[in-house]
Amino acid sequence: MTDTLPRSGAGSAPAPALRSDARDNRDRILEVARAAFATEGLEVPLREIARRAGVGPATLYRRFPTKESLVTAAFADQMSLCLTIVERALDDPDPWHGFRGVIEQLSELHAKDRGFTAAFMSAYPRAIDFAAGRERALLAFSELARRAKDAGMLRREFVLDDLVLILMAAGGIRSAGPAGAAVAARRFAAVTLEGLRANPDATPLPPAARLPMVPVA
Repeated sequence: MTDTLPRSGAGSAPAPALRSDARDNRDRILEVARAAFATEGLEVPLREIARRAGVGPATLYRRFPTKESLVTAAFADQMSLCLTIVERALDDPDPWHGFRGVIEQLSELHAKDRGFTAAFMSAYPRAIDFAAGRERALLAFSELARRAKDAGMLRREFVLDDLVLILMAAGGIRSAGPAGAAVAARRFAAVTLEGLRANPDATPLPPAARLPMVPVA
């Protein structure tokens, strides 16, 4: 990420409370950033985010001096949701049911928001909270996968990298709006889960999604 301005220096003192107008600007910037990143990915320039939010570039940079800081703030809620989904699945007495729910819900989450997929896969050295949340989610999912294997429901050769592959594929789903992406994600998750089951059954697949063809450059 190269959209940066020089920093004015970092201190350990807590940030002062924002005035109402500054808070409104921050909220509007985050709302616009989430929408732009979700549909266009993380390559949207910071100055374009500022323009769409109706603020000057200096206002945006004052709140978010780097794209990394904006991305991590914009996707804090999604990361928290991702962690909640996995941790709730660990409480399910049926490990396969919990594992299946995680794959289904995370596939839909990533299909609807391509920006979150890119953020989840990115390495942000200074985004300590973001990285910690991701590690907690991955560790919890590893435990869930182990339980599903021990129950004889998940293929023994499944590894954590397979989850990363699934999320990358789900993040690549392109459809007409969130509703279409959700339909495609459910179909994708069902097909994926049948390939991961130790003993696949004949459960009917969800309805197929009508997906647009990608034009060749």
